[in-house]
Amino acid sequence: MQKTTTEKVLAGLEKLAFGKCNDAAALVFSDELPAPDVLRRMNLFHVSSIKRDKGGGVEIHFFDRQKALEALYAFAREDSDGQQAASLFTALCGGDADDV
Repeated sequence: MQKTTTEKVLAGLEKLAFGKCNDAAALVFSDELPAPDVLRRMNLFHVSSIKRDKGGGVEIHFFDRQKALEALYAFAREDSDGQQAASLFTALCGGDADDV
């Protein structure tokens, strides 16, 4: 079963809000840049940008967990009203509201 856009967004927000950043932390504290195959396997979902300075240091910026939590909370509060609106929209359009 394919996930709807809403389900994908919620899964991403949950991953940002509650997921681990271990691989990014390991990258910051490593003395050398890992091999490309190691980098491909790293979970860097939480990383918004990476900068390497001339001295060899690494600066990593993360997506904001607080904003992800706020978005999840807002969705949870509006979910009951949103469910009713989505049901009406689906009935009117004859399909899934996320597909429109």
